[in-house]
Amino acid sequence: MTRSDLQEALQHSNVRAFLHAIRLGEGTADELGYNRIVGGSIFTDDSKHPRVKVYIQKYDVHSTAAGAYQIIWPTWSGLVKQYGFTDFSPESQDEAAVALIAEKKALEDVKAGRLADAVEKVAQVWASLPGSTAGQRTESYAAVEQEYLDHGGTLA
Repeated sequence: MTRSDLQEALQHSNVRAFLHAIRLGEGTADELGYNRIVGGSIFTDDSKHPRVKVYIQKYDVHSTAAGAYQIIWPTWSGLVKQYGFTDFSPESQDEAAVALIAEKKALEDVKAGRLADAVEKVAQVWASLPGSTAGQRTESYAAVEQEYLDHGGTLA
């Protein structure tokens, strides 16, 4: 998959709707979501991943999750090497999320409207999705489906 493939996938209404559904659980559905660091603080320089390590007492973990899809630094670093992202802009974050979806072989499910199949495949990437075993709070499938439908997604 190339950057062009990622950008092309973003033209699909189901892909855009699925990204909104992911953001619901990640706590980044609002306009500041692309600039949110795990725990709620905001970064302003999107020229690079903020790489801020935050301790999350509730789960007794440290995380560098940031942006609309709460991508951790090691994951982002790998995506930069693979796709050549030069910044952490909203556009790059969207493309990166599509890359992670494709990596889990869920992109065709998303495009075809097989929402439950897609959610199941990426639930280990995004801990807030139903079916995740990460031990964090998860959204209900009904809430994810409603967010997807509210943003123009269609079901198979």
